[in-house]
Amino acid sequence: MRGVDGKGGMRRVFGILSLAVLFSIVTLGIIFSFPGIVAWHLQQEEQQALSAMSTQFPVTVDPQNKIIVENTTVNTFLESTTSPFQAAAINAQNVLWGIFEWITSTLTTASWYQNIAAAGGRVVIITPGMRKEQVANTFAKALAWNSTQAKNFTTAAASSTLPLSEGSFSPGTYLVDVGTTPTEAQMLVNKRFSEEILDHYGTSTAEIVPLDQALTIASLIQREAGGPDDMRIISGIIWNRLFINMNLQIDATLQYAKANSKSVTSWWPRVVPADAFRKSPYNTYKNKGLPPTPIANPSVAAVLAALNPKNTDCLFYFHDNAGQFHCTNTYAEHVALLKKYFGRGK
Repeated sequence: MRGVDGKGGMRRVFGILSLAVLFSIVTLGIIFSFPGIVAWHLQQEEQQALSAMSTQFPVTVDPQNKIIVENTTVNTFLESTTSPFQAAAINAQNVLWGIFEWITSTLTTASWYQNIAAAGGRVVIITPGMRKEQVANTFAKALAWNSTQAKNFTTAAASSTLPLSEGSFSPGTYLVDVGTTPTEAQMLVNKRFSEEILDHYGTSTAEIVPLDQALTIASLIQREAGGPDDMRIISGIIWNRLFINMNLQIDATLQYAKANSKSVTSWWPRVVPADAFRKSPYNTYKNKGLPPTPIANPSVAAVLAALNPKNTDCLFYFHDNAGQFHCTNTYAEHVALLKKYFGRGK
């Protein structure tokens, strides 16, 4: 029997250990560079979509005459793969990048990641439909802000030319340096809001639909839509209700009002029938018209949907348990469909 070569065995052990160390270094390199790679990809998509847009947002709703006039050219643009609207749809349907974005978000908000990668930057992902408090918390977790700093972020900075308010915390991917202050973060968010919304919101568009009204409707759409595919039809239903002075009856506004209560621990709590009687200016079951302010921060796609609704006769809608969208033009039909899919009316 041949003996084991001691030196050869040691060389093999050291070789294996070296490969293990190299593999670990490469793996760690991928882990810590991964958020930046994903952020770069998402920013490229956003920039390409916005660069394809004309200088001014199109608008095909006419609130003064209470009509929706769909425009073939506008529809073609919104349905093209280069529009921000379709870019949102493509991203929503891209499961792989959705997983990557989730991993990135998880990594950059984890305390262990912050501690190890203290010398590097942060990737902050603001999801469309977040409240301003959620946006502040997301920045705070990534940048280790305290509660006072997080609160300061949601208030207007003295040096800010565009005071931040609900609806103007632009969703997207932000690359920030460690040590970024609330004021500096405000400036980044303001810059994006200017580039993505204000720079495309021309005077003629504002004369038809004022910006605050568009942002408010867009926020309702963002919270109510099951995805980009039904944004414009929900917009059409909201406008139809406004045209006939019908209460909007939007559940997301009840969630917003309910979450303002100190006894609620979720920013988007489950709605129960009693919430429809809640005293709040945001309760669109009790109050006519739009809520006083946006209830969330909408995407560019939602703003485009608010300005360019689908021309529909529908006044009522819901999503079934499979996520399918259903709408009807009478309440009786609405109740019948609810009973069909849920075994009960509403």
